[in-house]
Amino acid sequence: MRRLIEFPCEGDTLVGSIDEAAGTTGLLIVSGGNEIRAGAHRGMALLAAELAAIGTPVFRFDRRGIGDSTGENGGFTSSGPDVMAAIAAFRAAAPHIDRVVGFGNCDAATALLTDAGDGFDRLVLANPWVVEPADDLPPAAAIRARYADRLRDPASWARMFTGRINIAKLMIGLTKIAHSRLEATPLEQSVFTTLAAHRDARVILATGDATGIAFADAARRLGYGAAPILIDTASHSFARASDKAALLAAITAALA
Repeated sequence: MRRLIEFPCEGDTLVGSIDEAAGTTGLLIVSGGNEIRAGAHRGMALLAAELAAIGTPVFRFDRRGIGDSTGENGGFTSSGPDVMAAIAAFRAAAPHIDRVVGFGNCDAATALLTDAGDGFDRLVLANPWVVEPADDLPPAAAIRARYADRLRDPASWARMFTGRINIAKLMIGLTKIAHSRLEATPLEQSVFTTLAAHRDARVILATGDATGIAFADAARRLGYGAAPILIDTASHSFARASDKAALLAAITAALA
């Protein structure tokens, strides 16, 4: 059964939902970006229902200023108190659970790790956000990966020689690659330093997603050796049926 729960957070009221089940390990899902607790294309709501059906209680919530919750949206960097309040609400609503696993995608994964990781028994982090954007282009690592794929594709050469490739856009991308920094950014340092302290964390990457590619590139540069769980998709939100099945399997394994 799914039911709504209201709970306090620093003077505001957050709204969450719990998919009830008898299991003693619960999953708390944190939505990325400015998504409501249902997630992109209701992906997190569907994931919660599937997990509850096989015995895992799942809690989702809207952080301050998002969806049904009151307050001001301060972005993922200020969501630590929201996550901690959600953990307390989850444990109060499901007092039989003795372990809480946190799951988030993109900047929600980063927020879980850097601001609330100590409140969980394990973290499952999908496509953690490590990019400090300076423009509207994808991360340099994602641009490099895309260009490498194109150089291996004879059709791309044909498009170039027939003038069907935007040369101006190509040059902008090449310029970003040329000026990309090799040293770690402050956000990368924070994420990987904290990740090293959470040796039990599981990282899931969508192999064709720009955010996932940027994380893999930063992991290589900073010498982070733990092997991620790879899902062969370009969908950031694991939108395809096969993506959803792979994500469900990875989370189920992490809950064990």
